[in-house]
Amino acid sequence: MMTNTPIEQRAPERSVDKARQGSEKRRNPALRSQIDTAVLLQQRGWLTGRSGGTPWSLSRTKRVTEAMCATLMLILLSPVLLAVALSIKITSPGPVFFVQQRTGFRGRRFGMFKFRTMVVNAEALKESLSHLNKHGSDSVDFKIDRDPRVTAIGHWLRRSSLDELPNLLNVVRGDMRLVGPRPTSFDAHRYHSHHLARLSIYPGITGLWQISGRSDIDFDDRVALDLAYITRQSPWLDLKILLKTPFKVVSGHGAS
Repeated sequence: MMTNTPIEQRAPERSVDKARQGSEKRRNPALRSQIDTAVLLQQRGWLTGRSGGTPWSLSRTKRVTEAMCATLMLILLSPVLLAVALSIKITSPGPVFFVQQRTGFRGRRFGMFKFRTMVVNAEALKESLSHLNKHGSDSVDFKIDRDPRVTAIGHWLRRSSLDELPNLLNVVRGDMRLVGPRPTSFDAHRYHSHHLARLSIYPGITGLWQISGRSDIDFDDRVALDLAYITRQSPWLDLKILLKTPFKVVSGHGAS
């Protein structure tokens, strides 16, 4: 026996279908193909070493282990997180957290959590400050020494890297890993073809370039280090990077 579906129930379904079709049209098939090729080139089993296997950075073992570690760190660091949140709220008007869209695995965009270190209209001011970009006004990367948008407490948070502690939430959610290429604020469409291989694994809080110079090196050099990590990826390399990261943070080398 056939039943009639009310128009009120069918309309939302049509809206969802149209939105899905519109989303597919906005995607760039050529870019997706390039990213897929870059991903396939990096797939070598982390236990067997065989081509086509699951690499360490995409393994369930790394995902579960690092999510558990991130959860434990959030619990242990909760007094520090609370103190930082209060200092931001007291010294600067606006929200405590800043959620910025970043580019991750296979070029997917996600919201990355950070403590807010800039004035609330920082993104609106970005265009007017492009001439101060330390990597050049035409660079895909954007970094300014003594950025005028940074708040008083923000300078200290950046210097100490405490502003990045909320990234641990992204590790728990699965958007990021503890170790991997740093996610970029610009999307995959702005990547050059030789940059796309860094999207073959999940982004991380720290990585080879952070312990090798942090923001002092340009994007091409960062990509070279990211690709070196992808080629050599292993649990032991992750452990080495994690052990070295606190010393780089304490020294403040390359922070801005």
